[in-house]
Amino acid sequence: MNQIPTMPASESPPPPHSPQPPTATSSKKKAPIAISVTNLVKKFNDEVVAVDDLNLNVRRGEIYGFLGPNGAGKTTTLNILCGLLKPTSGEAKIEDIDVIHHPEKIKTLIGVCPQEPATFGFLSGRKNLEFFGNLHLVRKKELKTRIDHLLEALGLSEDAHRPVKNYSGGMVRRINTAIALVSDPEIVFLDEPTVAMDPQSRRAVWGFIKELQEKGKTIILTTHYIEEAEYLCDRVGIIDNGKLIELGVPKELKEKYKAKTLEDVFIQLTGRRIRETV
Repeated sequence: MNQIPTMPASESPPPPHSPQPPTATSSKKKAPIAISVTNLVKKFNDEVVAVDDLNLNVRRGEIYGFLGPNGAGKTTTLNILCGLLKPTSGEAKIEDIDVIHHPEKIKTLIGVCPQEPATFGFLSGRKNLEFFGNLHLVRKKELKTRIDHLLEALGLSEDAHRPVKNYSGGMVRRINTAIALVSDPEIVFLDEPTVAMDPQSRRAVWGFIKELQEKGKTIILTTHYIEEAEYLCDRVGIIDNGKLIELGVPKELKEKYKAKTLEDVFIQLTGRRIRETV
């Protein structure tokens, strides 16, 4: 995998145009279900409904995007799928394993890049990866090879020896992504993975995510970046106030609503912009 450079703040961003977004292929449509959610509800204090009767299926090898503003229910849904939260009602399964009743089995299948960094600031980037790799019982030789690969792929090789507390915000996001992948999981949850990144680093991480898909990984991505969802995702679920209000291939959604972007689709559905509350 080619090394991904980090763009200093002084450099200019990449050209504004993007490659054509992906469309759902027939092979993905026929792939087995990797993640299923049925009538999922999560209430806090019996009053605040964070997830409201959510239903979805994600197929193996698919990049499925949750697009919506902060507070829409994206992160809450991911936390339930990761076993960090118990739903109020409903069902969630990963590879046909019940998330609620068998969280220990689920943890062997998934890698999670949370919205808040899960790193030790006093450790270097490499030492963070070694620590989490050891937690997953990755063999020493294999772990070194995997860490070298992740650091190179995410443009962190030259800074691997530095304490993470001295990293920029974008670099912390990238080491967070590497930690999520150090166990080589089949299912990857990426919660706002490119927040705080400069434009060039963001696009570089997009390329890395696409390479993960080429290796057969199943990815759920949450984002409020329109261009990110359009470029990366095979399908996008537009979520607002805990409800899934639309679902489809980005190109087909834009055609359905005669819209130029998914932002325009969201405006038609809700009457406001995605980032108004971000």
